[in-house]
Amino acid sequence: MANLSRSMKYIAAYLLLVNAGNASPSAADIKAVLESVSIEVEDEKIEKLLAEVEGKSAEELIAEGNEKLSSVPTGGAAAASSSGAAAASGDAPAEEEAEEEAEESDDDMGFGLFD
Repeated sequence: MANLSRSMKYIAAYLLLVNAGNASPSAADIKAVLESVSIEVEDEKIEKLLAEVEGKSAEELIAEGNEKLSSVPTGGAAAASSSGAAAASGDAPAEEEAEEEAEESDDDMGFGLFD
């Protein structure tokens, strides 16, 4: 996972450039974005990223990422079972807290990251 977090800065710079209208950012473009915010750049990581995204649109890349993320366990089942156990034990305050937390997490301002 640490390797992924180190690669995210390159992916973010690439996607920023695409979003700004550069449909095919070059290694120099990505490097310029990263250096503009004082990030140390590893040229081989930029080259690897460009090789992996070659011939794909940003939309295709995001769709592939969503597909991969859908298979990652998120722990939602554990939270649901614990709130179910609290309700079964008659612990009303715990149930109310769980409902409040669920309401707070639903407050996403009407849009999602991958909508």
